[in-house]
Amino acid sequence: MAALAGAPDSALRDLEEALGMGLTADGDMGDAVAAEGAYYLEQVTITEASEDDYDYEEIPDDNFSIPEGEEDLAKAIQIVQEQATDTQILEQKTILPSRHAVPEVIEDFLCNFLIKMGMTRTLDCFQSEWYELIQKGITELRTVGSVPDVYTQIMLLDNENKNLKKDLKHIKQAAELKLHYASYEPTIRVLHEKHHALLKEKMLTSLERDRAVGQISGLQATLKNIDIGHNFHIPEIKVGHSIEKENMPEGPTQKGLRKAREQNKCKTKMKDNAKDSEFPINIQPNPNLNLCKENLPPAKFDYKLSNIFRLHELPVSCIIIHPCKDILVSCSEDRLWKVVGLPKGNVLLTGFGHTDWLSDCSLHPSDNKLATCSGDTTVKLWDLLKGNCLLTFEGHSHAVWSCTWHSCGDFVASASLDTTSKIWDVNSERCRYTLYGHTDSVNSIEFFPFSNTLLTGSADKTLSLWDARTGRCEHSLYGHMHSINDATFTPTGHMIASCDACGVIKLWDFRKLLPIVSIDVGPSAGNEVNFDSSGRVLAQASGNGVIHLLDLKSGQIHKLMGHESEAHTVVFSQDGRSLFSGGSDGTIRMWS
Repeated sequence: MAALAGAPDSALRDLEEALGMGLTADGDMGDAVAAEGAYYLEQVTITEASEDDYDYEEIPDDNFSIPEGEEDLAKAIQIVQEQATDTQILEQKTILPSRHAVPEVIEDFLCNFLIKMGMTRTLDCFQSEWYELIQKGITELRTVGSVPDVYTQIMLLDNENKNLKKDLKHIKQAAELKLHYASYEPTIRVLHEKHHALLKEKMLTSLERDRAVGQISGLQATLKNIDIGHNFHIPEIKVGHSIEKENMPEGPTQKGLRKAREQNKCKTKMKDNAKDSEFPINIQPNPNLNLCKENLPPAKFDYKLSNIFRLHELPVSCIIIHPCKDILVSCSEDRLWKVVGLPKGNVLLTGFGHTDWLSDCSLHPSDNKLATCSGDTTVKLWDLLKGNCLLTFEGHSHAVWSCTWHSCGDFVASASLDTTSKIWDVNSERCRYTLYGHTDSVNSIEFFPFSNTLLTGSADKTLSLWDARTGRCEHSLYGHMHSINDATFTPTGHMIASCDACGVIKLWDFRKLLPIVSIDVGPSAGNEVNFDSSGRVLAQASGNGVIHLLDLKSGQIHKLMGHESEAHTVVFSQDGRSLFSGGSDGTIRMWS
């Protein structure tokens, strides 16, 4: 019983009560000994479990029990000892290890793994044993390096794998859609060919009709002048009417419509005879078509900067070269246009009258008039000899970007930010047609050499061909992915060149109305393109100040470096020996 010295009072009392159950009620020890056997009770001294003054609170243990009946007393004593040992452990101060702390990433890794695998019971056992070892501090855990968070990496890889599967699914769908569309390409190609054939047939029919009408008019005038004294009956020829239609009976409604049409035709004819100009029918052939390639000088690309003319205070927007004289005309954002003598660069004439920046200018075919357009929404005509303004066209609602003369000299066309183009009659001083069709700013406009066809380039990424006599769009060219800044014809007229806001140059076959080649000299914007007089070299003014020269024969690109800032315009001299470019610094640079 000496082993029970350290047991608590409550445990000893329970033990005494259990032992007292063997005694008889009247205290007769003799009968008890004879019945149950010999028992000895020794006196023991109970001491306190600890010498400190802390007042511990007694916790009742409902689960404590002593085996009843004939169970061995040693087993009961062992249970009491185990509880006493547990009490001592709880009373000791908990000391956590400080030197050999294991990084938490190991615990996180194991816990995450068990959670992912659904091993919750193993997780509970692990956490219980893990923290018990840490609190006891009896087991020395070796310090290990940081373990990678493999679970997180697996999750990231899993997410990446899912995203790749989604992308693969989308790509497969796109491929299937592309194959689906490819099945329609032959049909679309056939439709395009039919469309081009119909356009060509329509243009040929229009030309033949115009030629026939011109021949008839000339024949009628000749017959009238043969002999005034003789009366010749010239039958009226109607184009596009059949005999059956003439012989059909005419109802009252048709009769009223015919009379209204005749009245309108009479009014229009009287007005046209008074002021309006007629578009030429028999236009003279393009003289550039007779140029012999063998007599042309070799194409030049080795231009070098020879002179700088400081003419304007603000950026130069346009330069044009006089076809016969050694002069050039420049217009600028300082609202002025100037006539400059070459090669010295002396200013011969200065014109002013616009209330906002100038964007473009164009010479009259007779070389004695100048057309300018401006941000003030107007187009002005000037006398180059005197410098005074002859006429102002008003009608655009926004800035006018470009203007061009018809080869006959009676019409001026303009392109505007208001998404429209207009054809102005110089003699009647009014707008004859407004060209609707573009959905964004119209940035350039130019007449096909010696014809009634107009070319426009727009910020809606399309080129359009128009019939100036009717104001209708005959064809549109698609291919640019960015806003078209400028477009022009070759001198012979068989090719179109265009440039866009990302520096892409495209060449188009005007006869087939199909793209030829696309050249990317970006990313700087292409502001203007122009051919030399032979049509073998194309120059482009770029937003980074570089002048690109494209050899149409070899496809090589040459660069002229000399502008300190953006280049806005570029043009060749008539003989091709010089090149002029205007920049945003207000200067014009001469390359020879």
